[in-house]
Amino acid sequence: MKTKILYFLCFLFITHAKTIAQEDKKRDSLLEVFAQQTVDTSKIGTLQKLFTHLRHKDPQKAFSYNDQSLNLSRKIQFSKGEGVAYLNKAYHFRFLPNVDSSRYYFEKSINILKKAEEKKELWTTLNEYATLETLQGNFKKALDLADEGIKIAQALQNSLQIVDNLQRKSTIYMDTGDFNLAMEEVLKASRILDTITPPNPKRKAIALADIGRVEMLRGNYDLSLEPLKTSLNIFKELKDEQWIATIYIEIGNVYWYLNDYESSKKNYEESLEISYRMNRDDYIAANLTNLGLILQDMEQYDKAIDYLLKGNAVTKKIGSINNLIISHNDIGTAYFKNGDYKNSIINHTRAIALADSIKALDILGDGYFGRSKAYEEVGDYANALSDQRNYQKVSDSVFNLQKAKQIDELKTQYETEKKEQQIVLLEQEAKVSNLQKLLLGVGLGLSILVFGFGFYGIRQKLKRNKLEKEKVDSELAFKKKELTTHALHLAKKNEVLEDLKQKAEELKQADASKNGYQQLIRTIDFDLQDDNNWKNFSRYFEEVHKDFNSNVKAKFPDITANELRLLALLKMNLSSKEIANILNISQEGIKKARYRLRKKLNITTEDSLQDLVLSL
Repeated sequence: MKTKILYFLCFLFITHAKTIAQEDKKRDSLLEVFAQQTVDTSKIGTLQKLFTHLRHKDPQKAFSYNDQSLNLSRKIQFSKGEGVAYLNKAYHFRFLPNVDSSRYYFEKSINILKKAEEKKELWTTLNEYATLETLQGNFKKALDLADEGIKIAQALQNSLQIVDNLQRKSTIYMDTGDFNLAMEEVLKASRILDTITPPNPKRKAIALADIGRVEMLRGNYDLSLEPLKTSLNIFKELKDEQWIATIYIEIGNVYWYLNDYESSKKNYEESLEISYRMNRDDYIAANLTNLGLILQDMEQYDKAIDYLLKGNAVTKKIGSINNLIISHNDIGTAYFKNGDYKNSIINHTRAIALADSIKALDILGDGYFGRSKAYEEVGDYANALSDQRNYQKVSDSVFNLQKAKQIDELKTQYETEKKEQQIVLLEQEAKVSNLQKLLLGVGLGLSILVFGFGFYGIRQKLKRNKLEKEKVDSELAFKKKELTTHALHLAKKNEVLEDLKQKAEELKQADASKNGYQQLIRTIDFDLQDDNNWKNFSRYFEEVHKDFNSNVKAKFPDITANELRLLALLKMNLSSKEIANILNISQEGIKKARYRLRKKLNITTEDSLQDLVLSL
């Protein structure tokens, strides 16, 4: 075993030394040209070539060359050079990472290049900016930048640039989980490539890789292998190491899905070897993490933990908090499966602290859930229960935030119309599938790496039923909105009817003709007691909160129908006023009902009724 490891390290050293020698030769050549040039645009161009050459190998040195190019551009009032220098600054800060500074310099670059009408450089800036926003999860902004890039490419009549933007949009749609739109964009790009002469093999290989990835994300794993392997062969012929490393990861992901762990592992190892040679931390972190997860599935937990810890160290170096949270949760899960519950708790705790600091609710919930299982194994049932409750709260909070917004909008609609009417269902918001969270949470996975800018491998293996789950989540979100709408409809209807009833009572006392008013009051009373609306509400409620009623009855057999109604409304986290309107009782009556319910459920004054209801 030691012999093999030493051989591998020597191979890397020899190959890397050869690469360094070649790179030093290129740098020296550029410096020699620079020394012979006068202060003009060509000298600025050489400085910017030095930046591009060194930006990953020696970022600080590259940054200093770029500052020189910026100062010279200002000195001779060369707008194009100044705009490109700001683009280079934005690129540099993106990899520190310093997102705010990166955005600032992207905007400066765009403004200068637009004024100077330097469309070619403007197109490059828009694309780099779109990459940043995609990495940050700002998909709408990224799509807007890509669309703006298409307009510039059309003005330049550059088909390859249009292809680039279409492929970028496909990547963004993959990150958002909209695979149909992703496929539409990549097929547009492929059709354009078929018309270009002479053929462009690299672009065609990228298009094939995109088609393979979309098929993989759709769950068509066998269909995805052929275009990916064809793409890999083209990149091998082109000797493009970055793309070779990328496609190896993609193929590894497919084999992972197919449960062919050995083939998956082999492809990740091929990519990792190239990643070290390229000195690309983002690729290294992706491969180390994926290898750790593969080994975990193979039940080789010690090796899995070793790889995950190495990936975690690189992740810290890169500085992505979101990825670091997921990394700690992964390590916590691996320790749990290995029976090391103490270290499992430590890592989930780190993930929880970081997730709470940036309010990343989805991965915060993963931390609580993982830690609760570890606490249970060590016999700390109090903390296990607390984490389970926190997990439930976090899971419900996403819906509650959306519901709060809906409530305000629906109330405004009622007040404006001044009459009872059917509530128009709010437009369904963008779907957020487990796969999307995973793609975003792990540096957006290989969808970004396909353009050479990514961080972390796709973590699709964690949820094998992602497509079905996405569909279920979408339907559930729709039903939740129906439920909220129906509840508010009940509340407002009863509120309006109660007001009418009071006014009728007042008129009854003042008017001699009491029979008509008495009939009106009886009609309103009948409508207030009508159970049809409540039956519809109950049906929606059962679809959203399956088995809630049966669980309550199983735990508390003596619960009455009215108390079950109250529990259902508490589960929705409605206010006392809204509950009072729906049940057609006073707010004081709600207080008494809650008190009786607490007594029947044997809840002490220190315990929360709401917490109990949310946990059911």
